[in-house]
Amino acid sequence: MNKIGSSALALVTSCLAFATSAETSSTVDQYQLNLRKGVSDISEQVYDLHMLMFIICVVIGVLVFSVMFYSMIFHRKSRGAKPANFHESVKVEIAWTVIPFIILVVMAFPAAKTLIAMEDTSEPDVTVLVTGSQWKWHYKYMENDVEFFSVMATQPEQISNKFEKGKNYLLEVDRPLVIPTDKKVRFLVTSDDVIHSWWVPDFAVKKDANPGFINEAWTKVNEPGIYRGQCAELCGKDHGFMPVVVIAKEPAAYEAWISEQQEMQRKAKEEEQRLLAMNMSMEELMSTGERVYLSACAACHQPNGMGLPGAFPALAGSDMALNDIPGHIDIVINGKSGTSMQAFGKQLTMSEIAAVVTYERNAWGNNTGDMIQAKDVNALMNGQ
Repeated sequence: MNKIGSSALALVTSCLAFATSAETSSTVDQYQLNLRKGVSDISEQVYDLHMLMFIICVVIGVLVFSVMFYSMIFHRKSRGAKPANFHESVKVEIAWTVIPFIILVVMAFPAAKTLIAMEDTSEPDVTVLVTGSQWKWHYKYMENDVEFFSVMATQPEQISNKFEKGKNYLLEVDRPLVIPTDKKVRFLVTSDDVIHSWWVPDFAVKKDANPGFINEAWTKVNEPGIYRGQCAELCGKDHGFMPVVVIAKEPAAYEAWISEQQEMQRKAKEEEQRLLAMNMSMEELMSTGERVYLSACAACHQPNGMGLPGAFPALAGSDMALNDIPGHIDIVINGKSGTSMQAFGKQLTMSEIAAVVTYERNAWGNNTGDMIQAKDVNALMNGQ
């Protein structure tokens, strides 16, 4: 099965899986047809609004069709019924104008109340910047020095039907978003490239991630648990492989997690600074670079560096990989606007960027002999 076919299959499969996205609920039928109440006050309001509108529509439908079928049965020609002959009726025209207006006004009050509440992102306890990238999510906690990418963790062998599909097929990630329960969490949603949409059904949150704009949403989760969603906007070939996983923890457990993440990122920065003062050997650079290339670059440029003609340029024998070292480093860090080349500056460490650039300049017969070190990447990133 090709990549596009796999993506289409993944999208259909993942949509069917949403009914069981809240792992805290064991009674939810995966084939249920109705909306779920979710785990926040807003999601319950949305559910109640949905049911109110549904009941009103059902009542209107029953009344209209009852009158229609009664007329068809008891006023048909075979029973000798004579049709009324009139040109217009002021009373009927007033009735079919006023009655729908009253119904719409009745429906508008609860709808407006819910919509206003959904848009009220004021006074949050936690703010998270959610950035969509092809094809992963980046989360940044604005009050804390914590940020990371969240990438789908489903094994490729499951997608290609070599392994049995797991319980949360296509709805599992390596690093889920963690938020506290009973706290107002504001989401600032944007994008690095194309339009995505961040959707978690149990929160009643679905916001488009538009490049160059920031949309706001919020939730206040009442129950600890794991809640799943995905990108809900067709964003490219791997749209079906862009899940969202959110873990809601008790406030104390959340604060402990934040402290742990801050310590991890502090140590990572210290390690990066230590590596800046070191020079890796060619063997180390090529080994690390090959690993990074196969995980981040080979899908487009191919494992043999030949790319895909008309879609992704070849790196083997390319002018950039043979000559332009600053340009080579820059495009890995910042990507290239208007193309599928995304920015890896936030996704890879400086050592990994140095290694993958070195690998690309010395693999597949390029053999430039160039050795890029982390300090070279750091110098370019800081404009030195």
